[in-house]
Amino acid sequence: MRFMAIVRATADSEAGVMPKEELLAAMGKFNEELVAAGVMLGGDGLHPSSKGARVRFDGATRTVIDGPFTETRELIAGFWMLQCDSLQECIDWIKRSPNPFDIPSEIEIRQVFEAEDFGAEFTPELREQEERLRAQLAGKA
Repeated sequence: MRFMAIVRATADSEAGVMPKEELLAAMGKFNEELVAAGVMLGGDGLHPSSKGARVRFDGATRTVIDGPFTETRELIAGFWMLQCDSLQECIDWIKRSPNPFDIPSEIEIRQVFEAEDFGAEFTPELREQEERLRAQLAGKA
């Protein structure tokens, strides 16, 4: 099963405060452990929302909203994509992570949908298309 571990933003991350060398080293060590265990599929930190945008959909209308966004607790500062056998295994890994900030923080864990989760609506043609796209992505990696 794939999981996304979402590092919640803080006022500091939204202000663009960069992590100290000590934290970067600790995160690097943790990432090495994840890679060595075959768990980590990817992960990165994100720029503050002031450098981002949102696209709102309403029927055929698309509206662009430039950052920054006000609800810091709802924003994402970074993420990991992890391959684990269960939610509990993913939780166990994330509990080993260094605190991403110098203050109390949260990392949310969400399971990623797999093809079989969509049932009959995900037709053989759609599955074939998905597999073709994944193969193309793997070829670029």
